[in-house]
Amino acid sequence: MSYVKSALLEEKGFVILDRYDQGSDPQEWLDLEYVDWKSSGDTRFAPLASAFGEIEVNGFWNHTPPRTDKDGVWIDSQVAKAPHLVRRATEPGANVGRCRVIELQPNDYANTLYNLHQDDNNRLNPDGSGWIVRGFFNLTDDAESFLTLREDRFNPSSEIRIALPAGAQLIVDTQRFWHAVWHKGPEPRYCLITSWESGPALDAYIEKHHGTNEHENPYLDPQVIADAQADVQRRLSERSASLASRGRPDDNPVDPEA
Repeated sequence: MSYVKSALLEEKGFVILDRYDQGSDPQEWLDLEYVDWKSSGDTRFAPLASAFGEIEVNGFWNHTPPRTDKDGVWIDSQVAKAPHLVRRATEPGANVGRCRVIELQPNDYANTLYNLHQDDNNRLNPDGSGWIVRGFFNLTDDAESFLTLREDRFNPSSEIRIALPAGAQLIVDTQRFWHAVWHKGPEPRYCLITSWESGPALDAYIEKHHGTNEHENPYLDPQVIADAQADVQRRLSERSASLASRGRPDDNPVDPEA
């Protein structure tokens, strides 16, 4: 199948935009209603747009009728509390699917690697339409934390680590990358995540905010990486053995080459 994709995202799978002056906005995310939903760690989510305008964060394909991650319905009670966040989510003029704020508690590097996952944004997405990507706007100042991306889940050489100070703005093809956030804390991290449809509107937004995919990873001790890799392999092996003992398949298997 062929989809409309943004050139910079097609090249490397991520785009870094100009940093936003987050300090000039109110902390609207603190006023939102959150629901428990575990994704890559100890998390909660506050939806702004959902499948039918309800305070829930399930994939649109898990509703009736099932559909792709487009045409999200804004939640009146949440929108009233966070007009600045809604404005930022809608600024590109691209079709919006799910839009929500994530609250992530502090974690460590090994847990980040264990929780790496790929999204399924384009399930049911019609051929020839725009590819769904995710915008990440970091709301809290987490300069020592990193969005961690890997094209190969078990290959550290494919890892990209992007720092997350307040106002960091990224667009990522999260169906291409295995991804999670290494959040060092000590306070929870908050980030606005929006599903956007690729196309001319999103391309113009990327150009307006000087999007680039040029990036150099901050240094990380190779031994830290090796130790975390070993911990992940151990935990995945234990998980597979536990599930096998109960006659259940493992949907999160260990690296077959490890």
